[in-house]
Amino acid sequence: MDLITQIGAVQTATAYGVALIIAAGAFGTAIGFAILGSKFLEATARQPEVAPMLLTRMFLVAGLLDGVTMIGIGLCLYFTLMNPFVGGLISAASQVGTGL
Repeated sequence: MDLITQIGAVQTATAYGVALIIAAGAFGTAIGFAILGSKFLEATARQPEVAPMLLTRMFLVAGLLDGVTMIGIGLCLYFTLMNPFVGGLISAASQVGTGL
């Protein structure tokens, strides 16, 4: 296999990995928001007088929940734009080509 084909295979595998990370992050965030909202409504229905305090805490947890997804998106951008695997592949191919 030549170097161009190997780089294409690495980039294809990276694209699949990035898609999997984004899909898992979106699915996890959706489930988290569903559970968070349902528990908020349940607690507010039981004790309406604590609704403002619960609303503040719900927004705090929602921000943390979105933060985890944003870390995943940052990781995906790193792998998409600055793929470290391609650099390793090129350096390994250059060492094999020079006989080192």
